[in-house]
Amino acid sequence: MDDDLSSRYEIPRTAEFLRAGSYTRVALQFPDEMLKDAASVTRALRRELASPSSGSVCGVRLFVMADTAYNSCCVDEVGASHIDAQCVVHYGHACMSTTSNLPAFFVFGKAPLDVHACACSMVECSRKSNKHILVLYGLEYAYALDDLRRTFEELCKSKCNPGVQYADTPCSVMSPSSSTVEENNCPLSSGTSSCNRDSSTNSDLAALLKNHCSMERSSSTHKYSLGGITWNIAVQDKMEDYLIFWIGQDNSAFANIVLTFNKCEIVRYDPVENRLSTDVSQLLKVLRRRYYLVEKAKDANIIGILVGTLGVAGYLHIIEQMKELIKASGKKSYTLVMGRPNSAKLANFPECEVFVYVSCAQTALIDSKEFLAPVITPFEAVLAFGRGREWTGEYLLDFKDLITSEKQEVASATDEARFSFIKGGYVEDNSAEENIVEESETPLALVEVTEKALSIQNQYNDAILYQGKAISSIDYLKARSYRGLTGEYDDPAPDSILVGRTGRAARYNDEKLQSGQ
Repeated sequence: MDDDLSSRYEIPRTAEFLRAGSYTRVALQFPDEMLKDAASVTRALRRELASPSSGSVCGVRLFVMADTAYNSCCVDEVGASHIDAQCVVHYGHACMSTTSNLPAFFVFGKAPLDVHACACSMVECSRKSNKHILVLYGLEYAYALDDLRRTFEELCKSKCNPGVQYADTPCSVMSPSSSTVEENNCPLSSGTSSCNRDSSTNSDLAALLKNHCSMERSSSTHKYSLGGITWNIAVQDKMEDYLIFWIGQDNSAFANIVLTFNKCEIVRYDPVENRLSTDVSQLLKVLRRRYYLVEKAKDANIIGILVGTLGVAGYLHIIEQMKELIKASGKKSYTLVMGRPNSAKLANFPECEVFVYVSCAQTALIDSKEFLAPVITPFEAVLAFGRGREWTGEYLLDFKDLITSEKQEVASATDEARFSFIKGGYVEDNSAEENIVEESETPLALVEVTEKALSIQNQYNDAILYQGKAISSIDYLKARSYRGLTGEYDDPAPDSILVGRTGRAARYNDEKLQSGQ
């Protein structure tokens, strides 16, 4: 059992990473499904760190983290900061979003995979399709990639099959991003930061990573990266020329693949049931609903920006970018930090007609059918509020892909958008207004159009629709039946605050022991 645990949770490699970085305060982040093994993993890691053969490390403190502030696939830097951790060891499924402050070591785990059955399914797909096969997979199956490649070649009676391409194994070490996304040096992902914390002075860590960061950039290929895995295709090829063979569950990572490459032919191998699935119609229906929400968001006047992460690098940049975009479109925005959003939390902000959710790519999609207002992604916000933007068929879930490509458009939209006193709204070209003003022979004409423009501007400046009429946000707050415990707006302040019970739930401090206990 100890050997199996050490292999599944990569205890020796984790200890080597901690020794190489000389970390003394380490946060171990477990998802809910792995939390049962947390105590055993911690004990095994302590034994490995104190092993005389591997070099004793004194004073290393390990802290187990669970119930993350946002999403378990992201590194919980907020929780780690509460214990002044120097690094985070992340276990289980990961979205590989770039960290902001702390280095991280990822242990993806080893989910069971019938390599022979999977290779047979690949052979079946290669015989039925005339396209090249691109093998993508969940990170928990990365350990079996070499065996899968070898088994497939044996079944095809060939040492090398040019029609099959495999995504590269992701980097398991991540250093915090020094900027947003432009200066990242790790060749494995456009959104993954540098894999080596200090490779020039730490030969042990460099040896640990040499097999993970060996891809070279080339002008003759296009590099793609999604969910921590990366692959290259020739410049003359398109993703539509490939059949995507996904190994893994029907989860958020697979949904990210389907929505991003919605024009590609995609099949999924289910490792649990050992069968192929070619039906992705349900996810394509999700894509159609997302664009329905985009059209609905265009009519909103007040937008709430939901902060769904405090650790993914670049989240502050995209929030500011969303603010600029919303302001340039003549709308108003509020920024809300509330942890994991749900219908009850968002119902406290009924003045917001749509919410923009800033989070990692694999948790960006929220089914908001039960919500009072739709929740969209930053990419969908760009489509809804950007000037002259139309859907070209592409779909992006990682907001880091928008930081560099959309910042210019926001700036240009701000420059182009001018408030027309003649038309009483924002227009792209003000030349028509200038011509009309020059042709006005009396001051009365200018006064009339100015009064009309100011009345329209004030109507939508700080107003929301309530019971069929536009009122200010302050007046709307006064009209609400519940306004909290502050006693604002003529409400009498509470005489005293009721102090809650203290102690354990089994027996609070104010409870007396009954006879016989």
